[in-house]
Amino acid sequence: MGAVDLNTHPGHLARRLQQAHSLLWGAMVSEETTSPQFAVLNALVEKPDIDQRTLSEHVHLDRSTIADVVARLGRRGLLERVRDPRDGRRNVLKLTDEGERLHRKLVTRTARMNRVFLAPLDEDERELLLRLIGRVADAAEELRA
Repeated sequence: MGAVDLNTHPGHLARRLQQAHSLLWGAMVSEETTSPQFAVLNALVEKPDIDQRTLSEHVHLDRSTIADVVARLGRRGLLERVRDPRDGRRNVLKLTDEGERLHRKLVTRTARMNRVFLAPLDEDERELLLRLIGRVADAAEELRA
């Protein structure tokens, strides 16, 4: 049996896309803050005072990954764990002032990086690509659950 064309394998293309994204992220956004860490900062701007489990579901990161990301951001003084004022048995997460400042800075940089990343596509193609990737990712997550 001969070699297969890896350009017909979505996983191979997804890995190449992820590599390109990582390179651009490091060059244009941040070498200190990862894309998953940015997703957490962004989620806590969108939904302040949520617990870690809800955060995990919101940003589509598994429990162990979210625990690590939250711990790292906490050590950097970007978020804090506080008692839920409505339920004293529960802890919620909130950004510190420093976390909010970093988020604002990264929003601008990620927008610029995304323009470069998607530059080979026209506007309709960008929207279609994002919609299709989202559908495949959603279906894969349903299979995992």
